[in-house]
Amino acid sequence: MATDAKKPSDKPPKNIVHEQAILVETIKKELREQKLYEKFSINPFTKREILAAKPNTYPDLVQDEADSNFIEMIKRANLEPTKKYQFPQTSSQEIGWLTTPLIDVDKNDRRFNFNRHKSEISAYAEEYYKMFPKKPANAVGTASSGAKKEA
Repeated sequence: MATDAKKPSDKPPKNIVHEQAILVETIKKELREQKLYEKFSINPFTKREILAAKPNTYPDLVQDEADSNFIEMIKRANLEPTKKYQFPQTSSQEIGWLTTPLIDVDKNDRRFNFNRHKSEISAYAEEYYKMFPKKPANAVGTASSGAKKEA
């Protein structure tokens, strides 16, 4: 029974010509689908940390001419979505996309302007708290409770 099993040495020898043909076919497929991309740019949506200039150098000598295209990409990436796009890109952006008021705001129109008005009592209480930062109710409550305990 042990003689019926094939031994590893009984394998046919490898055909180098066939292996090379498979390799050539694989390389041709890769070259056919490969596209050489030579135009590289920085992703404007990633946050970058700007490094300060060296402390012992003059700024006029260090600054080089910056690429205007790169600067425009960075400025556009830092804009709000309403200034970048004409329409909302997600359903979450639909809420609050139109931020312009429907009517002009007039501070003198009492129908739309509800300012707080101080009464004499609230003005007095505000000035009192400015002069005495501790609340008088706490001081009276503790003193009266202490007086009750002593009596």
